[in-house]
Amino acid sequence: MARWEFKLPDIGEGVTEGEIVGWLVKPGQIVKEDEPMVEVMTDKATVTITSPRAGRIVETRGKVGEIVAVHAVLVVYELGEAGGAAHANGHAAGNGVAPAPAAPAKGKDEGPAATAVGDIRESLPGMGSGARMGAPRPAAASASAAGTATETGYFKDKPLATPATRKMARELEVDLKRVPPTGPQGRVTKDDVVSYSKGASRGAPAGAPKGSPAPVVAREAVRIAPPAQGGAHGALEERVPFAGMRRKIAQKMAQSTQTAAHFTFVEECDVTRLKDLRARLKPHADSRGVKLTYLPFIVKAVALALQRHPILNSALDESTNELVYRRYYNIGVATSTDAGLMVPVVKDADKRSLLELSREIERVAVDAKAGKSKVEDLTGSTFTITSLGAQGGLFATPIINFPEVGILGVHRIKERAVVRDGQIGVGEVMLLSLSFDHRIVDGHVGAAFAYEVIGYLEEPDKMLLEMG
Repeated sequence: MARWEFKLPDIGEGVTEGEIVGWLVKPGQIVKEDEPMVEVMTDKATVTITSPRAGRIVETRGKVGEIVAVHAVLVVYELGEAGGAAHANGHAAGNGVAPAPAAPAKGKDEGPAATAVGDIRESLPGMGSGARMGAPRPAAASASAAGTATETGYFKDKPLATPATRKMARELEVDLKRVPPTGPQGRVTKDDVVSYSKGASRGAPAGAPKGSPAPVVAREAVRIAPPAQGGAHGALEERVPFAGMRRKIAQKMAQSTQTAAHFTFVEECDVTRLKDLRARLKPHADSRGVKLTYLPFIVKAVALALQRHPILNSALDESTNELVYRRYYNIGVATSTDAGLMVPVVKDADKRSLLELSREIERVAVDAKAGKSKVEDLTGSTFTITSLGAQGGLFATPIINFPEVGILGVHRIKERAVVRDGQIGVGEVMLLSLSFDHRIVDGHVGAAFAYEVIGYLEEPDKMLLEMG
């Protein structure tokens, strides 16, 4: 049998390395051509690398959480027709099939190793299928001599579940990773969550046939035994790799706070007229099948204000020590997902109507929550808006989406006393929290930009007049 090395392909977009998020194959496994092998996260997106040919996996290189350079060896194959025949007949390694003549070995720089790229994965870390994840988890320790019952220690790194099931799990404070699934394709159902919360068996999934294989995982939880003198219960810890989207978010946040000199500006915005305008326009939007929220108005107000304050749409290229003014207006909209906080991007926000903005905001947000974001939908933002919705609080200090130089935090609309024409009345007031990079944006410039945005939101008719 000939051996062949498959290297991490050049994924494009200037990517030079990737983080291994999860292995979908293991040594000894026979794979078909185009069968998913490994999930790799880059700065741009999460990619599923598929097998460029059929063969037997001899070795996988790199643990979950490790960074691998482009063109580094990922998988070592054993090639030959016997491997393909064994797979076709459902046989495992060592089934006694006589090996066919091996294919001629390729030269060092030949073959598709550097170009055979898997498709851009239609899911994000924590939302993959996980159908073939890692090696079987070791069986739980035997019960103690005293007869104490023990758990099997079921743990799945990437549980499949619908948003409604995930919401129920959060409400019941249940860790989905520990719930044995009974749904199709290993999906955790609401009944599974309820059963687990009530202390049901945490071994093999209910209804699973006896003798079924143990659950498989992409990474192992590490339980620390209680110290000898640690009391009746002792200490119990669990360790999992700090990897995937969560680590990428942490790196971006750390880079922003350690590089940009943050300062925050907070001001009130009376959106009473905006609320009335939205109420008038909403039936027309509904008739077009469009859900009209406040966000399209805010995105449009920001795009217009950026045109008047171009420094807020710039970025500092530290490699050349140049300030780059962008003449396009791509607004990032921070979106909470099961994989972490994502920032899908609404391109050319200045050129879109309110209806077009509504459609695009909903599209990129839905794709992000479903784990279907494309690379182009997650890159190229020039300014970011983040909203905490009903949990908006009083104000915040949003972290700049580096290398941008500003970010707008939107808070909940509340009824508050306002003064109009010398008279006290009740208004719909929303607080805005804006953070700026003080290296580039002076305080009075940031304040002027903030009041420009506020002016458009408080007088939305003026915003409509200036829309392109």
